[in-house]
Amino acid sequence: TVLQDATLLTVIISCIFSLDSATTFITIFISVVFLCVQESSGQITVTQGPSVRSVLQGQTVTVSCKTSSPVYSDSNGERMAWYHQKSEGAPRLVIYLVNKLNSRTTSRFSGSGSGTDFTLTITGVQAEDAGDYYCHSFHYPSSNHVFT
Repeated sequence: TVLQDATLLTVIISCIFSLDSATTFITIFISVVFLCVQESSGQITVTQGPSVRSVLQGQTVTVSCKTSSPVYSDSNGERMAWYHQKSEGAPRLVIYLVNKLNSRTTSRFSGSGSGTDFTLTITGVQAEDAGDYYCHSFHYPSSNHVFT
């Protein structure tokens, strides 16, 4: 397998309901991780961040994904995708080819970036956005997929 010494980056959004008001707080915990993939020309390192972010429901959240090597690009676009996994269930594709929304993804989600730097943005965060978020990059010519 091409994945060696892989560490999974987890973005956990948890909802905390304030006892003294109707305000919903949503906290995003992100463990900064390095995932290394061995390939013939060296290593690909993928880093997601920031470490911890807290937002109120309705605010905007951004998660970054940086790769040490540019992702593969062809006439369709650059091969960066984002997945959302709730506590029980399989990861679900949210965004593909950097900024294309999956048919089941609401317009509150958007993706941006190019080359080695990518961002997932959730505008107007809601309780149903709770879960883990992963970026998935494809690198050529090694044909390595990096899922963090």
